[in-house]
Amino acid sequence: MVQKNINIKNKKARFEYEILDKYVAGIQLTGTEIKSIRQSQARITESFCEFNDRGELFIVNMYIQEYMFGHHFNHKPKSERRLLMHKRELRSLKKDVEAKGNTIVPLRLFINDRGFAKLEIALAKGKQTHDKREVIKDRDNKRDLARIKKSFNS
Repeated sequence: MVQKNINIKNKKARFEYEILDKYVAGIQLTGTEIKSIRQSQARITESFCEFNDRGELFIVNMYIQEYMFGHHFNHKPKSERRLLMHKRELRSLKKDVEAKGNTIVPLRLFINDRGFAKLEIALAKGKQTHDKREVIKDRDNKRDLARIKKSFNS
C-alpha cells in the first residue's frame, strides 16, 4: 500500500530547539530506502545532521525500516545518508554551526512533485528548560481560552 502524500515530521524539534533558518536538501538513497520511505516507514525524531571532514553534510540516526521485499539487497536501517545541497548553502551552514555553536536538525521528510525524497532541515539553537516551560504554559493558556470561547458561543 503506497501513499501518495508522504510527510514525516519531527515534532520534537520545534519544542527542543529555536529555529533560526530553514533549508531543503535532497537525500542520497538506495532503491530499497526510497521504497520504504514511500510506504511511510521512516523516523527522524532522534536524528541530527553533521559535517564530515570533506565538508559534506550527513544525516545521522535517521531510521528507515528495511524494505519488506528487499532480500539480500536491503539497506541498513540506521546508516548515515548524505544530504545534497548547493556548495554555497553548505559553506554558510558550516560557518554558522562552527562559529555560533548552533546545530542542524531535520524538521520534515517529504516527497516532492517529481518523486524525489527531500528533507527540510533547520539551523537551530537549543532551548533552555525555562523556555520550554514557557511554551507549555502558553499552549495550556491557549487551550483554556479556546474552551471558554466555545462554551460562550454555544
